[in-house]
Amino acid sequence: MCAISKTGFHSPDHSYLCMMDIQSFHQRAEKNRVSNKKLIAKLKRAKPKDLDEHTHQFHEEAFEHIDCLQCANCCKTTSPIFYQKDIERAAAHMRMKPGDFLQKYLHMDEDGDFVVNHAPCPFLDGENYCTIYDGRPTACREYPHTNRKKVFQVLDITEKNALICPAVLEITEKLKKIYLQP
Repeated sequence: MCAISKTGFHSPDHSYLCMMDIQSFHQRAEKNRVSNKKLIAKLKRAKPKDLDEHTHQFHEEAFEHIDCLQCANCCKTTSPIFYQKDIERAAAHMRMKPGDFLQKYLHMDEDGDFVVNHAPCPFLDGENYCTIYDGRPTACREYPHTNRKKVFQVLDITEKNALICPAVLEITEKLKKIYLQP
């Protein structure tokens, strides 16, 4: 059986990956919204030199037991930004012309970025697999951005992603234990 603990979703023996309880995750994420905002603000002010080291360690720990295919909340609720190279790659993967791909699947949002027309992502299948996985956009390839260099540069995205991704919420909860100590 899987259980939700203060640090995430775990099987007692860590021998298998757990099914996500998205409703419980959303409740935990909302409950942690204010403390995550405080964490991000403090990290921006302090600019700790060991932030990448800790974040990468917690990223690895989170994904030892969180299976994206059991969740896919990112694909179900948000859209990645599609840059021109992403549009070309995805269109080629689907054997479409980039203009046709753009017209069928994307629109320009209020920030001037190309995003999918609606959520869930039209490329997410019924088993949470991406039907354009090899041609997916860079934003999807790099999500949730917690294993990149210079995590400091994406702290605002990390704060938002803690409301979307159980792994990011777990990572922020562990970071609070280090950086929000009195």
